[in-house]
Amino acid sequence: MSSFETASDGLSPLASPPTGYQLRLAASLCALLVGALLVTAPYAHRPTANTEALLPAYAAAVLVVELLTSALLMALFYVQRSGALLLLALGYLFSGVMAVPWALTFPGVFDALMLDGALQSTASIAAIRRLSFPLFVIAYVVLADREFPPGTAGRIILSSIAGVLAVAAIATWLIVRNDDALPQFMIDARNVSGLWRFVPAAAVALYCLGLTALGLRRRTMLDIWLMVVLFTLLVEILLISYISEGVRLSVGWWAGRFYGLVSASLVLLVLLSEATTVHARLARSVLAERRARQNRLTAMEALSASIAHEVNQPLASMVTNASAGLRWLERDQPHISEAKAALGRIVTEGHRASKVVTSIRTMFLKGAQERVPLDVNSLINAVLTRCRDEARLGRISVSTRLDSDLPPVIGNPAQLQQMLTNLVDNAVDAMRDTAEPRLLRITSQCHDFGEVLVAIADSGTGLATVDKDRIFDPFFTTKPDGMGMGLMFCRTTVEAHGGRLWASDNSPRGAVFQFSLPASVTVPKSSGLA
Repeated sequence: MSSFETASDGLSPLASPPTGYQLRLAASLCALLVGALLVTAPYAHRPTANTEALLPAYAAAVLVVELLTSALLMALFYVQRSGALLLLALGYLFSGVMAVPWALTFPGVFDALMLDGALQSTASIAAIRRLSFPLFVIAYVVLADREFPPGTAGRIILSSIAGVLAVAAIATWLIVRNDDALPQFMIDARNVSGLWRFVPAAAVALYCLGLTALGLRRRTMLDIWLMVVLFTLLVEILLISYISEGVRLSVGWWAGRFYGLVSASLVLLVLLSEATTVHARLARSVLAERRARQNRLTAMEALSASIAHEVNQPLASMVTNASAGLRWLERDQPHISEAKAALGRIVTEGHRASKVVTSIRTMFLKGAQERVPLDVNSLINAVLTRCRDEARLGRISVSTRLDSDLPPVIGNPAQLQQMLTNLVDNAVDAMRDTAEPRLLRITSQCHDFGEVLVAIADSGTGLATVDKDRIFDPFFTTKPDGMGMGLMFCRTTVEAHGGRLWASDNSPRGAVFQFSLPASVTVPKSSGLA
């Protein structure tokens, strides 16, 4: 399975709404950039000496980071077939590829290639890169809901990559070949002309337009990180073109490059982090499925023994009552009433045997594997409605405190309802022989890490210390007539749904059984080059 395959189901972390933590992280990064801008501004005009040698390494880093980002976005497009993701990936690809001719034509860097005389080519390539990326971002917002038909993603990716590389090659060839005909952006190798001022002004306008479009939409985590990237580019261009007055290789110029590269690398780390998150979820699901399968095999072994034991009891009773009924009828004066009573007991034991078989059979029906979004509070109320009469007969006071804002969980309603029923029945049984008041309290709440927590507390006899580590084992029971299978199936059911079940002592007496279930439930750019 692809690491992004869950994206097609709408559960991709990149396609999910941003969380509070992600918003705070993005805001903190923006604040850090503003702080760095303020620290750098007083020294922005200072020139640097012999730093041209760093440009190839910088351009190579930009190329690698943006190509990796483009590749990850294309992987997402391959699954989701979203035209917006494809445009964004192509924007990164074009920006990364154009970093190569920018570095090759930079004055004083590659003299041996005889490209250093193309004074206006470097600035023209930088202008194309700087203005093209925000246009790709704006197109991403406009085409957010455009999807391609199934089966075409691979062909579209290959043709798009070929098209971008062709455009980049043709544009570079035309620019380098016609350097004298290009706009006179540069006065010399380090200083820009007045004509260059229009480029950063247009770039600032496009960045602000892109930020506004993303801010109005802000549907996904990808949108948030794209806003961070555009904000980073805005800070970069302020440093490079305004605060340092466009002087190349000055402190402000290099600071802008550094901040842009850090931002591009950070966005790549976000993508890799989200891909790792998806892989971790898949791994947990596979492990949970394997564990559930092993638990089912173990349960089958245990069930075969328990079925033989449980069914043998009513069968033996039926034989005993049948023999007694025959003896009553074989007397000289048959006792019809006694024979009828024996037959009645046979019927009762027959129904009991049928219920044992039926209850075990339902655990393995096909429908028991189907999972849908569920409201845990509704399941709790349904179970309490079913157990109300039994609690009233036992003089048990039932109270609840259910969180009305619980998120749904993904699960099988039959299995989870049976699990809740077992836990409530156990609590009721534990209080039958205790002194009043007999209290049963059920609570639900949102727990840490996106989980739903349910607690079932009773005021019964509690758990003996020696029993706490064994109560979930097969065939272990504290009831005289228990099978010792109920709590084992409860834990198996909860763990198969990705949750946990545990028991603890209640205060001042009794036990608390708690279980948690997981609640059900995206980037961005490199630096520009001037």
